[in-house]
Amino acid sequence: MNIPNALTVFRIALIPVLVIVFYLPFSQWTGIACAVLFTTAAITDWFDGYLARKLDQSTPFGAFLDPVADKLMVAVALVLLLERHPNIWFTVPAMIIIGREIVISALREWMAELGKRTSVAVSYVGKFKTTMQMIAIIVLLADISLQLPVIHVLGITSLYIAAVLTVWSMVIYLMAAWPDFRGAMGE
Repeated sequence: MNIPNALTVFRIALIPVLVIVFYLPFSQWTGIACAVLFTTAAITDWFDGYLARKLDQSTPFGAFLDPVADKLMVAVALVLLLERHPNIWFTVPAMIIIGREIVISALREWMAELGKRTSVAVSYVGKFKTTMQMIAIIVLLADISLQLPVIHVLGITSLYIAAVLTVWSMVIYLMAAWPDFRGAMGE
């Protein structure tokens, strides 16, 4: 177990903590605490990748677990927030974000089976999408405690930007895999 992998495992361990804190009956601070926990997870996500490259400690286990940890944290946070925002305006972008993660994970697995995983490598649009997701979730979690209209609008706006970038990045990945789709369909 190296430092980057330990940070990834730590990020996964933060998920149940986030859920427990979210449901504590102290609304004046639980949102802020959840935002801090999610921010910590986002920072460790960046930091474990940086350390893996800098210290040359990339491992197959880390390459598998890191994206799983990211997707779990984002999906759990969005589902928690959906409870606070049970309406179509929140459900649609959350559904797009979670659905895209499932589609792209399946696509990467399929492409890896074909020996072409690098053709669906992370793009700059994907990195920007991830940044916007993190900002949206952090702001929306903090809004549970702050309850300021400007914070709420910022969080929802960031969520919609993330959803648009999510669709855009998914299209990029699907276009990269299109020749292999056509070949698999026998065309």
